[in-house]
Amino acid sequence: MKLRTTLAIVFATLALLVTSGCAVQRGQQTVGEYVDDAGITTLVKSRFVEDKTVDAASIKVETLKGTVMLSGFAKSTAEKNTAENIARGVKGVVAVRNELAVRP
Repeated sequence: MKLRTTLAIVFATLALLVTSGCAVQRGQQTVGEYVDDAGITTLVKSRFVEDKTVDAASIKVETLKGTVMLSGFAKSTAEKNTAENIARGVKGVVAVRNELAVRP
């Protein structure tokens, strides 16, 4: 279980670094704020990987100024709600916008 968690965190961190570079994106004021948001996104994704009831591969996580937006697909309303609760439980999260669509 620890190996799985470690690999998930490493994978998420590498993905963030490769896809985002070091530039501050539109809407963010400082590099520090960007780093904080990237950390929140990484933590949310790694917690999704740890939770067997959430399909981390089907959920996209974006963070801007502490607000986490979840998009993608959930298999059920329970999975959608679990994903939102996990995101709310991460330190630094100010709000969660749950845009997950439930796929029948």
